[in-house]
Amino acid sequence: MDSTGCGILKTIEEINQKIRDGDAVVVTAAEMTRIVAENGPMDAAKEVDVVTTGTFGAMCSSGAFLNFGHSDPPIKMSRTYLNGVEAYSGLAAVDAYIGATQPNRDPDIGLDYGGSHVIEDLIRGKEVELVAEAYGTDCYPLKNVETLISLETINQAVMVNPRNCYQNYAVAVNSTEETLYTYMGTLLPNYGNVTYSSAGELSPLLNDPYFQTIGVGTRIFLCGAEGYIVGEGTQHSTEAERRNGVPVSPSGTLMLKGNMKEMDPEYVRGATMPRYGPTLYVGAGIPIPVLNEDIAASTGISDEDIVCRVIDYGVPGRSRPVIKETNYKELRSGKIEINGMEVPASPLSSIRRALKIAEELKSWIERGDFLLTEPVKRLPSRSATRPLEIRRPSIMVRELESKPVIITHQEDDLKDVARKMVDNNINHIPVVDSEGVLRGIVTSWDIADAVARGKRKLRDIMTRKVVVARENEPVDVVARRIDKYNISGLPIVDDENRVKGIVTAEDISRLIGKVDKRGESI
Repeated sequence: MDSTGCGILKTIEEINQKIRDGDAVVVTAAEMTRIVAENGPMDAAKEVDVVTTGTFGAMCSSGAFLNFGHSDPPIKMSRTYLNGVEAYSGLAAVDAYIGATQPNRDPDIGLDYGGSHVIEDLIRGKEVELVAEAYGTDCYPLKNVETLISLETINQAVMVNPRNCYQNYAVAVNSTEETLYTYMGTLLPNYGNVTYSSAGELSPLLNDPYFQTIGVGTRIFLCGAEGYIVGEGTQHSTEAERRNGVPVSPSGTLMLKGNMKEMDPEYVRGATMPRYGPTLYVGAGIPIPVLNEDIAASTGISDEDIVCRVIDYGVPGRSRPVIKETNYKELRSGKIEINGMEVPASPLSSIRRALKIAEELKSWIERGDFLLTEPVKRLPSRSATRPLEIRRPSIMVRELESKPVIITHQEDDLKDVARKMVDNNINHIPVVDSEGVLRGIVTSWDIADAVARGKRKLRDIMTRKVVVARENEPVDVVARRIDKYNISGLPIVDDENRVKGIVTAEDISRLIGKVDKRGESI
Protein backbone atom coordinates (compact mmCIF):
# COMPACT_ATOMS: atom_id res chain seq x y z
CA MET A 1 0.00 0.00 0.00
CA ASP A 2 1.25 3.49 -0.82
CA SER A 3 2.40 5.71 1.99
CA THR A 4 2.07 9.46 2.08
CA GLY A 5 5.66 10.58 2.42
CA CYS A 6 6.99 8.32 5.20
CA GLY A 7 8.56 4.92 4.94
CA ILE A 8 6.36 1.86 5.26
CA LEU A 9 7.09 0.24 8.59
CA LYS A 10 4.77 -2.74 8.22
CA THR A 11 2.48 -4.52 5.81
CA ILE A 12 -0.95 -5.96 6.49
CA GLU A 13 0.40 -9.49 5.96
CA GLU A 14 3.15 -8.87 8.53
CA ILE A 15 0.54 -7.67 11.02
CA ASN A 16 -1.67 -10.68 10.28
CA GLN A 17 1.25 -13.00 11.00
CA LYS A 18 1.76 -11.28 14.35
CA ILE A 19 -1.98 -11.79 15.03
CA ARG A 20 -1.64 -15.51 14.22
CA ASP A 21 1.38 -15.74 16.53
CA GLY A 22 -0.36 -13.85 19.31
CA ASP A 23 2.23 -11.06 19.22
CA ALA A 24 0.18 -8.20 17.74
CA VAL A 25 -0.20 -5.04 19.80
CA VAL A 26 -3.82 -3.97 19.51
CA VAL A 27 -5.27 -0.83 21.14
CA THR A 28 -8.54 1.07 20.88
CA ALA A 29 -8.66 4.50 19.27
CA ALA A 30 -9.14 6.04 22.72
CA GLU A 31 -5.96 4.32 23.94
CA MET A 32 -4.08 5.35 20.79
CA THR A 33 -4.91 9.00 21.43
CA ARG A 34 -3.05 8.82 24.75
CA ILE A 35 -0.14 6.84 23.29
CA VAL A 36 0.45 9.33 20.47
CA ALA A 37 0.14 12.29 22.85
CA GLU A 38 2.74 10.77 25.19
CA ASN A 39 5.20 9.18 22.74
CA GLY A 40 4.65 10.83 19.36
CA PRO A 41 3.50 9.26 16.06
CA MET A 42 6.81 7.59 15.15
CA ASP A 43 7.19 5.67 18.39
CA ALA A 44 3.47 4.86 18.37
CA ALA A 45 3.80 3.43 14.83
CA LYS A 46 6.65 1.19 15.99
CA GLU A 47 4.78 0.03 19.09
CA VAL A 48 1.17 -0.44 17.89
CA ASP A 49 0.03 -2.78 15.12
CA VAL A 50 -3.75 -2.28 15.03
CA VAL A 51 -6.11 0.43 16.24
CA THR A 52 -9.75 -0.54 16.70
CA THR A 53 -12.55 1.98 16.26
CA GLY A 54 -16.26 1.95 17.03
CA THR A 55 -19.50 3.82 16.54
CA PHE A 56 -23.08 3.19 17.62
CA GLY A 57 -25.63 5.63 16.33
CA ALA A 58 -28.75 6.18 14.29
CA MET A 59 -28.07 5.24 10.66
CA CYS A 60 -31.26 5.73 8.71
CA SER A 61 -29.84 4.46 5.42
CA SER A 62 -29.86 0.81 6.51
CA GLY A 63 -31.85 -2.28 5.66
CA ALA A 64 -31.78 -5.97 4.79
CA PHE A 65 -32.28 -8.32 1.85
CA LEU A 66 -34.40 -11.35 2.80
CA ASN A 67 -35.11 -14.57 0.94
CA PHE A 68 -38.18 -16.35 2.30
CA GLY A 69 -37.99 -19.54 0.25
CA HIS A 70 -40.66 -20.90 -2.11
CA SER A 71 -44.06 -21.99 -0.87
CA ASP A 72 -46.13 -24.79 -2.30
CA PRO A 73 -47.88 -23.77 -4.48
CA PRO A 74 -45.35 -20.99 -5.21
CA ILE A 75 -46.04 -17.27 -5.12
CA LYS A 76 -44.48 -14.25 -6.84
CA MET A 77 -44.76 -11.64 -4.12
CA SER A 78 -45.69 -8.17 -5.32
CA ARG A 79 -46.60 -6.58 -1.96
CA THR A 80 -44.90 -7.84 1.17
CA TYR A 81 -45.46 -6.84 4.78
CA LEU A 82 -43.44 -7.86 7.83
CA ASN A 83 -45.25 -7.11 11.09
CA GLY A 84 -47.22 -4.56 9.11
CA VAL A 85 -44.15 -2.88 7.56
CA GLU A 86 -43.88 -2.97 3.79
CA ALA A 87 -40.75 -4.48 2.28
CA TYR A 88 -39.90 -3.83 -1.35
CA SER A 89 -40.67 -6.95 -3.44
CA GLY A 90 -39.75 -5.84 -6.94
CA LEU A 91 -36.70 -8.12 -6.99
CA ALA A 92 -37.75 -11.72 -7.58
CA ALA A 93 -40.49 -14.06 -6.48
CA VAL A 94 -39.56 -14.41 -2.81
CA ASP A 95 -36.85 -11.80 -2.29
CA ALA A 96 -37.50 -8.51 -0.51
CA TYR A 97 -35.61 -5.53 0.85
CA ILE A 98 -36.84 -3.94 4.06
CA GLY A 99 -35.66 -0.41 4.77
CA ALA A 100 -35.01 0.75 8.31
CA THR A 101 -37.09 3.94 8.00
CA GLN A 102 -40.22 2.39 6.48
CA PRO A 103 -43.18 3.08 8.83
CA ASN A 104 -45.99 0.69 9.70
CA ARG A 105 -48.96 0.64 7.33
CA ASP A 106 -51.33 0.65 10.32
CA PRO A 107 -52.04 4.36 10.99
CA ASP A 108 -52.55 3.62 14.69
CA ILE A 109 -48.97 2.32 14.85
CA GLY A 110 -47.41 4.45 12.11
CA LEU A 111 -44.01 5.78 13.09
CA ASP A 112 -43.78 3.88 16.37
CA TYR A 113 -42.83 0.56 14.73
CA GLY A 114 -41.05 0.39 11.40
CA GLY A 115 -38.47 -1.48 9.37
CA SER A 116 -35.74 -0.95 11.96
CA HIS A 117 -37.84 -2.68 14.62
CA VAL A 118 -38.51 -5.64 12.29
CA ILE A 119 -34.76 -6.03 11.74
CA GLU A 120 -34.06 -5.94 15.48
CA ASP A 121 -36.87 -8.43 16.20
CA LEU A 122 -35.45 -10.87 13.64
CA ILE A 123 -31.93 -10.57 15.08
CA ARG A 124 -33.37 -11.16 18.56
CA GLY A 125 -34.75 -14.48 17.33
CA LYS A 126 -38.39 -13.41 17.34
CA GLU A 127 -41.00 -14.63 14.89
CA VAL A 128 -42.32 -12.01 12.49
CA GLU A 129 -45.64 -12.08 10.64
CA LEU A 130 -45.26 -12.29 6.85
CA VAL A 131 -48.21 -11.17 4.73
CA ALA A 132 -47.73 -11.21 0.97
CA GLU A 133 -49.93 -10.41 -2.02
CA ALA A 134 -49.46 -11.41 -5.66
CA TYR A 135 -51.21 -11.09 -9.00
CA GLY A 136 -50.74 -14.79 -9.86
CA THR A 137 -49.05 -16.33 -12.90
CA ASP A 138 -48.95 -19.77 -14.51
CA CYS A 139 -45.70 -20.59 -12.72
CA TYR A 140 -46.58 -18.71 -9.52
CA PRO A 141 -50.35 -19.32 -9.06
CA LEU A 142 -50.66 -18.44 -5.33
CA LYS A 143 -52.06 -14.96 -4.67
CA ASN A 144 -51.85 -14.64 -0.89
CA VAL A 145 -49.62 -15.82 1.93
CA GLU A 146 -49.94 -15.32 5.67
CA THR A 147 -47.40 -17.02 7.90
CA LEU A 148 -44.68 -16.52 10.51
CA ILE A 149 -40.96 -16.36 9.75
CA SER A 150 -37.72 -16.11 11.72
CA LEU A 151 -34.04 -16.03 10.90
CA GLU A 152 -34.00 -19.80 11.37
CA THR A 153 -36.74 -20.46 8.82
CA ILE A 154 -35.68 -18.17 5.97
CA ASN A 155 -32.78 -18.81 3.62
CA GLN A 156 -30.84 -15.54 3.73
CA ALA A 157 -30.96 -12.37 5.76
CA VAL A 158 -28.23 -10.03 4.61
CA MET A 159 -27.95 -6.58 6.15
CA VAL A 160 -26.94 -4.15 3.39
CA ASN A 161 -26.68 -0.55 4.52
CA PRO A 162 -26.30 1.99 1.71
CA ARG A 163 -24.92 4.79 3.91
CA ASN A 164 -23.32 4.28 7.34
CA CYS A 165 -20.49 5.69 9.47
CA TYR A 166 -20.59 9.33 8.33
CA GLN A 167 -17.18 10.99 8.54
CA ASN A 168 -18.06 13.68 11.05
CA TYR A 169 -21.57 15.12 11.18
CA ALA A 170 -23.51 18.29 11.85
CA VAL A 171 -24.43 19.52 15.32
CA ALA A 172 -28.08 20.61 15.46
CA VAL A 173 -29.79 23.61 17.07
CA ASN A 174 -33.10 25.40 16.53
CA SER A 175 -33.36 29.20 16.39
CA THR A 176 -37.13 29.35 15.86
CA GLU A 177 -39.96 29.82 18.32
CA GLU A 178 -41.34 26.32 17.74
CA THR A 179 -40.15 22.85 18.74
CA LEU A 180 -38.79 20.90 15.76
CA TYR A 181 -38.89 17.12 15.35
CA THR A 182 -36.02 15.97 13.16
CA TYR A 183 -33.63 13.09 12.40
CA MET A 184 -31.36 14.89 14.88
CA GLY A 185 -33.97 14.37 17.58
CA THR A 186 -36.25 16.92 19.23
CA LEU A 187 -34.84 20.45 18.96
CA LEU A 188 -36.19 22.92 21.49
CA PRO A 189 -37.00 26.51 20.46
CA ASN A 190 -34.70 29.51 20.89
CA TYR A 191 -31.50 27.45 21.05
CA GLY A 192 -32.95 25.42 23.90
CA ASN A 193 -30.69 22.40 23.30
CA VAL A 194 -27.95 20.99 21.10
CA THR A 195 -27.81 17.46 19.68
CA TYR A 196 -24.93 15.68 17.95
CA SER A 197 -24.27 12.22 16.55
CA SER A 198 -20.66 11.07 16.34
CA ALA A 199 -18.31 8.90 18.33
CA GLY A 200 -15.60 11.55 17.92
CA GLU A 201 -12.10 10.13 18.41
CA LEU A 202 -13.52 6.58 18.28
CA SER A 203 -15.26 7.09 14.93
CA PRO A 204 -13.84 4.88 12.12
CA LEU A 205 -13.49 7.38 9.27
CA LEU A 206 -12.09 10.10 11.54
CA ASN A 207 -9.19 7.76 12.36
CA ASP A 208 -8.41 7.15 8.68
CA PRO A 209 -9.49 10.47 7.18
CA TYR A 210 -7.87 9.91 3.78
CA PHE A 211 -8.97 6.25 3.46
CA GLN A 212 -5.39 4.88 3.47
CA THR A 213 -6.42 1.53 4.95
CA ILE A 214 -10.23 1.48 4.64
CA GLY A 215 -11.61 0.43 1.26
CA VAL A 216 -13.63 -2.06 -0.73
CA GLY A 217 -13.40 -5.48 0.89
CA THR A 218 -12.21 -4.31 4.32
CA ARG A 219 -13.35 -6.78 6.99
CA ILE A 220 -15.18 -5.05 9.86
CA PHE A 221 -17.28 -5.53 12.99
CA LEU A 222 -20.96 -5.09 12.07
CA CYS A 223 -23.64 -5.49 14.74
CA GLY A 224 -21.62 -8.11 16.63
CA ALA A 225 -20.72 -10.15 13.53
CA GLU A 226 -18.10 -10.13 10.82
CA GLY A 227 -19.03 -7.74 8.04
CA TYR A 228 -17.46 -6.08 5.03
CA ILE A 229 -17.21 -2.71 3.34
CA VAL A 230 -18.95 -2.98 -0.04
CA GLY A 231 -17.68 0.42 -1.17
CA GLU A 232 -18.29 4.09 -0.61
CA GLY A 233 -21.74 4.87 0.75
CA THR A 234 -24.33 7.09 -0.87
CA GLN A 235 -23.64 10.83 -0.49
CA HIS A 236 -19.92 10.04 -0.10
CA SER A 237 -18.06 13.32 -0.40
CA THR A 238 -14.43 14.34 0.04
CA GLU A 239 -14.60 18.04 -0.76
CA ALA A 240 -15.35 19.35 2.74
CA GLU A 241 -13.08 21.83 4.49
CA ARG A 242 -10.62 20.10 6.84
CA ARG A 243 -9.09 20.98 10.21
CA ASN A 244 -6.32 18.87 11.71
CA GLY A 245 -6.71 16.59 8.69
CA VAL A 246 -10.38 15.74 9.24
CA PRO A 247 -13.50 17.22 7.59
CA VAL A 248 -15.51 19.69 9.64
CA SER A 249 -18.82 18.65 8.03
CA PRO A 250 -20.48 15.42 6.76
CA SER A 251 -18.12 13.85 4.21
CA GLY A 252 -17.13 10.23 3.59
CA THR A 253 -19.60 7.38 4.05
CA LEU A 254 -19.54 3.59 3.80
CA MET A 255 -21.78 0.92 2.30
CA LEU A 256 -21.73 -2.12 4.59
CA LYS A 257 -22.95 -5.73 4.55
CA GLY A 258 -23.16 -8.56 7.04
CA ASN A 259 -25.01 -11.77 7.84
CA MET A 260 -27.94 -11.03 10.16
CA LYS A 261 -28.01 -14.66 11.30
CA GLU A 262 -24.66 -14.11 13.02
CA MET A 263 -25.43 -10.73 14.58
CA ASP A 264 -25.75 -9.90 18.27
CA PRO A 265 -28.87 -7.93 19.31
CA GLU A 266 -26.71 -6.00 21.77
CA TYR A 267 -25.26 -4.04 18.85
CA VAL A 268 -28.43 -3.19 16.92
CA ARG A 269 -31.53 -1.24 17.98
CA GLY A 270 -34.74 -0.27 16.26
CA ALA A 271 -35.78 3.20 17.34
CA THR A 272 -38.15 6.02 16.50
CA MET A 273 -37.28 9.70 16.48
CA PRO A 274 -40.42 11.43 17.85
CA ARG A 275 -42.69 12.67 15.00
CA TYR A 276 -39.93 11.94 12.48
CA GLY A 277 -39.97 8.19 12.11
CA PRO A 278 -38.07 4.93 12.53
CA THR A 279 -34.30 4.61 12.38
CA LEU A 280 -31.81 1.85 13.05
CA TYR A 281 -29.01 2.11 15.56
CA VAL A 282 -26.07 0.25 14.02
CA GLY A 283 -22.90 -0.80 15.80
CA ALA A 284 -19.84 -0.79 13.54
CA GLY A 285 -16.13 -1.10 14.25
CA ILE A 286 -13.24 -0.98 11.81
CA PRO A 287 -9.66 -2.10 12.49
CA ILE A 288 -6.97 0.24 11.23
CA PRO A 289 -3.54 -1.31 10.59
CA VAL A 290 -0.77 1.04 11.71
CA LEU A 291 1.47 0.81 8.63
CA ASN A 292 3.40 4.02 9.06
CA GLU A 293 3.82 7.22 11.03
CA ASP A 294 1.11 9.08 9.11
CA ILE A 295 -1.52 6.50 10.03
CA ALA A 296 -0.34 6.51 13.64
CA ALA A 297 -0.77 10.29 13.74
CA SER A 298 -4.28 10.04 12.25
CA THR A 299 -5.39 7.42 14.77
CA GLY A 300 -4.04 9.60 17.58
CA ILE A 301 -6.58 12.35 16.97
CA SER A 302 -8.47 13.55 20.04
CA ASP A 303 -12.00 14.82 20.60
CA GLU A 304 -10.55 18.29 21.09
CA ASP A 305 -8.92 18.15 17.63
CA ILE A 306 -12.12 17.21 15.80
CA VAL A 307 -13.92 20.39 14.76
CA CYS A 308 -17.62 20.25 13.85
CA ARG A 309 -20.20 22.83 12.85
CA VAL A 310 -23.33 23.85 14.72
CA ILE A 311 -26.14 24.11 12.17
CA ASP A 312 -29.48 25.91 12.53
CA TYR A 313 -32.17 23.36 11.65
CA GLY A 314 -34.77 26.08 12.06
CA VAL A 315 -34.11 27.07 8.46
CA PRO A 316 -36.15 24.67 6.27
CA GLY A 317 -33.67 24.42 3.43
CA ARG A 318 -30.86 22.23 2.18
CA SER A 319 -28.23 24.84 2.95
CA ARG A 320 -28.65 25.79 6.60
CA PRO A 321 -26.66 28.54 8.31
CA VAL A 322 -23.63 27.71 10.45
CA ILE A 323 -24.07 29.17 13.93
CA LYS A 324 -20.54 28.44 15.16
CA GLU A 325 -17.83 25.80 15.29
CA THR A 326 -17.15 23.55 18.24
CA ASN A 327 -15.37 20.26 18.98
CA TYR A 328 -16.33 16.93 20.53
CA LYS A 329 -14.52 17.61 23.79
CA GLU A 330 -16.72 20.63 24.35
CA LEU A 331 -19.84 18.75 23.26
CA ARG A 332 -19.09 15.83 25.57
CA SER A 333 -18.84 18.26 28.49
CA GLY A 334 -22.64 18.52 28.23
CA LYS A 335 -22.90 22.16 27.25
CA ILE A 336 -21.70 24.72 24.71
CA GLU A 337 -22.01 28.48 24.48
CA ILE A 338 -24.25 30.04 21.83
CA ASN A 339 -24.79 33.81 21.66
CA GLY A 340 -23.55 34.17 25.22
CA MET A 341 -25.92 31.49 26.52
CA GLU A 342 -24.95 28.11 27.98
CA VAL A 343 -26.88 25.50 26.01
CA PRO A 344 -27.16 21.84 27.09
CA ALA A 345 -25.68 19.36 24.60
CA SER A 346 -26.69 15.70 24.34
CA PRO A 347 -25.52 12.87 22.06
CA LEU A 348 -27.79 10.83 19.82
CA SER A 349 -25.10 8.16 19.59
CA SER A 350 -23.71 6.10 22.46
CA ILE A 351 -20.04 6.70 23.29
CA ARG A 352 -20.16 3.89 25.86
CA ARG A 353 -21.44 1.41 23.28
CA ALA A 354 -18.92 2.66 20.68
CA LEU A 355 -16.08 2.02 23.12
CA LYS A 356 -17.48 -1.42 23.86
CA ILE A 357 -17.46 -2.20 20.12
CA ALA A 358 -13.82 -1.09 19.85
CA GLU A 359 -12.95 -3.25 22.89
CA GLU A 360 -14.84 -6.26 21.48
CA LEU A 361 -13.09 -5.99 18.11
CA LYS A 362 -9.78 -5.66 19.93
CA SER A 363 -10.44 -8.92 21.79
CA TRP A 364 -11.32 -10.72 18.53
CA ILE A 365 -8.00 -9.70 17.02
CA GLU A 366 -5.99 -10.53 20.14
CA ARG A 367 -7.52 -14.02 20.23
CA GLY A 368 -6.59 -14.56 16.58
CA ASP A 369 -10.26 -14.82 15.53
CA PHE A 370 -10.14 -11.80 13.24
CA LEU A 371 -7.53 -11.08 10.57
CA LEU A 372 -7.14 -7.86 8.63
CA THR A 373 -7.87 -7.60 4.91
CA GLU A 374 -6.11 -5.62 2.23
CA PRO A 375 -8.68 -3.46 0.40
CA VAL A 376 -9.16 -4.55 -3.19
CA LYS A 377 -9.88 -0.94 -4.12
CA ARG A 378 -9.50 2.38 -2.35
CA LEU A 379 -12.52 4.58 -1.70
CA PRO A 380 -12.93 7.59 -3.99
CA SER A 381 -10.73 10.48 -2.90
CA ARG A 382 -12.43 12.99 -5.18
CA SER A 383 -16.17 12.93 -4.81
CA ALA A 384 -18.91 15.46 -4.22
CA THR A 385 -22.66 15.30 -3.65
CA ARG A 386 -25.09 17.02 -5.98
CA PRO A 387 -28.43 18.53 -5.04
CA LEU A 388 -31.64 17.31 -6.60
CA GLU A 389 -32.63 19.64 -9.41
CA ILE A 390 -36.33 20.42 -9.22
CA ARG A 391 -37.48 21.17 -12.74
CA ARG A 392 -40.78 22.56 -11.49
CA PRO A 393 -39.67 24.72 -8.57
CA SER A 394 -41.82 25.43 -5.56
CA ILE A 395 -43.79 28.65 -5.32
CA MET A 396 -42.26 30.85 -2.63
CA VAL A 397 -44.15 32.86 -0.05
CA ARG A 398 -42.77 36.12 -1.47
CA GLU A 399 -44.53 35.30 -4.77
CA LEU A 400 -47.99 35.25 -3.20
CA GLU A 401 -50.39 38.05 -4.07
CA SER A 402 -50.00 40.42 -1.17
CA LYS A 403 -52.59 42.66 0.40
CA PRO A 404 -51.88 45.62 2.68
CA VAL A 405 -51.20 44.13 6.10
CA ILE A 406 -53.19 45.40 9.06
CA ILE A 407 -50.98 45.79 12.12
CA THR A 408 -51.27 47.09 15.65
CA HIS A 409 -48.93 48.11 18.47
CA GLN A 410 -48.59 46.97 22.05
CA GLU A 411 -49.80 50.36 23.34
CA ASP A 412 -53.02 50.37 21.26
CA ASP A 413 -56.39 50.29 22.97
CA LEU A 414 -58.29 47.00 22.79
CA LYS A 415 -61.36 48.75 21.43
CA ASP A 416 -59.32 50.17 18.54
CA VAL A 417 -57.87 46.74 17.81
CA ALA A 418 -61.36 45.18 17.83
CA ARG A 419 -62.59 47.91 15.46
CA LYS A 420 -59.73 47.17 13.05
CA MET A 421 -60.76 43.53 12.98
CA VAL A 422 -64.40 44.34 12.29
CA ASP A 423 -63.68 47.02 9.68
CA ASN A 424 -61.25 44.78 7.78
CA ASN A 425 -63.13 41.50 8.30
CA ILE A 426 -60.06 39.74 9.78
CA ASN A 427 -59.55 37.43 12.74
CA HIS A 428 -55.91 38.14 13.65
CA ILE A 429 -53.58 41.13 13.72
CA PRO A 430 -49.77 41.07 14.11
CA VAL A 431 -48.42 43.22 16.93
CA VAL A 432 -45.27 45.15 15.97
CA ASP A 433 -42.88 47.65 17.53
CA SER A 434 -41.98 51.09 16.15
CA GLU A 435 -39.57 49.48 13.62
CA GLY A 436 -42.21 47.11 12.28
CA VAL A 437 -40.59 44.08 13.95
CA LEU A 438 -43.03 41.36 14.98
CA ARG A 439 -43.59 41.18 18.76
CA GLY A 440 -46.75 39.08 18.93
CA ILE A 441 -50.17 38.40 17.49
CA VAL A 442 -53.73 38.89 18.71
CA THR A 443 -56.88 37.12 17.53
CA SER A 444 -60.56 37.90 17.77
CA TRP A 445 -60.85 35.14 20.35
CA ASP A 446 -58.14 36.87 22.43
CA ILE A 447 -60.20 40.09 22.34
CA ALA A 448 -63.38 38.29 23.42
CA ASP A 449 -61.52 36.53 26.22
CA ALA A 450 -60.00 39.83 27.40
CA VAL A 451 -63.44 41.43 27.60
CA ALA A 452 -64.75 38.48 29.61
CA ARG A 453 -61.79 38.70 32.01
CA GLY A 454 -61.82 42.47 32.29
CA LYS A 455 -58.39 42.95 30.72
CA ARG A 456 -57.70 46.18 28.86
CA LYS A 457 -54.06 46.14 27.76
CA LEU A 458 -53.05 44.52 24.49
CA ARG A 459 -49.64 43.50 25.85
CA ASP A 460 -51.40 41.33 28.46
CA ILE A 461 -53.36 39.23 25.99
CA MET A 462 -51.22 38.96 22.85
CA THR A 463 -49.40 35.74 21.98
CA ARG A 464 -45.67 36.46 22.03
CA LYS A 465 -44.43 33.19 20.52
CA VAL A 466 -45.70 33.49 16.98
CA VAL A 467 -45.56 30.84 14.29
CA VAL A 468 -44.49 32.70 11.15
CA ALA A 469 -43.93 32.26 7.43
CA ARG A 470 -40.75 33.65 5.91
CA GLU A 471 -40.56 35.28 2.50
CA ASN A 472 -38.00 32.79 1.19
CA GLU A 473 -39.94 29.66 2.19
CA PRO A 474 -41.85 27.40 -0.20
CA VAL A 475 -45.61 27.69 0.09
CA ASP A 476 -46.03 23.95 0.64
CA VAL A 477 -43.74 24.16 3.71
CA VAL A 478 -45.95 26.90 5.12
CA ALA A 479 -49.08 24.89 4.31
CA ARG A 480 -47.69 22.00 6.36
CA ARG A 481 -47.00 24.40 9.24
CA ILE A 482 -50.58 25.71 9.16
CA ASP A 483 -51.88 22.14 9.26
CA LYS A 484 -49.41 21.12 11.98
CA TYR A 485 -50.51 23.84 14.38
CA ASN A 486 -54.16 23.93 13.25
CA ILE A 487 -54.12 27.69 12.74
CA SER A 488 -55.83 29.81 10.11
CA GLY A 489 -52.95 32.06 9.07
CA LEU A 490 -49.37 33.17 9.63
CA PRO A 491 -47.63 36.56 9.58
CA ILE A 492 -45.10 36.82 6.74
CA VAL A 493 -41.76 38.22 7.94
CA ASP A 494 -38.44 39.12 6.31
CA ASP A 495 -34.94 38.25 7.54
CA GLU A 496 -35.13 41.05 10.14
CA ASN A 497 -38.49 39.71 11.41
CA ARG A 498 -40.39 42.72 10.05
CA VAL A 499 -43.99 41.99 9.12
CA LYS A 500 -44.63 41.99 5.38
CA GLY A 501 -48.07 40.44 5.20
CA ILE A 502 -50.36 37.61 6.21
CA VAL A 503 -50.79 34.24 4.53
CA THR A 504 -53.94 32.28 5.31
CA ALA A 505 -55.09 28.75 4.69
CA GLU A 506 -57.62 30.20 2.23
CA ASP A 507 -54.84 31.95 0.29
CA ILE A 508 -52.97 28.67 -0.10
CA SER A 509 -56.13 26.77 -1.07
CA ARG A 510 -56.89 29.32 -3.80
CA LEU A 511 -53.32 29.07 -5.07
CA ILE A 512 -53.45 25.28 -5.19
CA GLY A 513 -56.73 25.50 -7.11
CA LYS A 514 -55.20 27.84 -9.71
CA VAL A 515 -52.13 25.65 -10.10
CA ASP A 516 -54.15 22.45 -10.39
CA LYS A 517 -56.18 23.96 -13.25
CA ARG A 518 -52.94 24.37 -15.20
CA GLY A 519 -52.15 20.71 -14.71
CA GLU A 520 -49.21 21.43 -12.46
CA SER A 521 -48.54 21.10 -8.78
CA ILE A 522 -46.84 23.07 -6.10
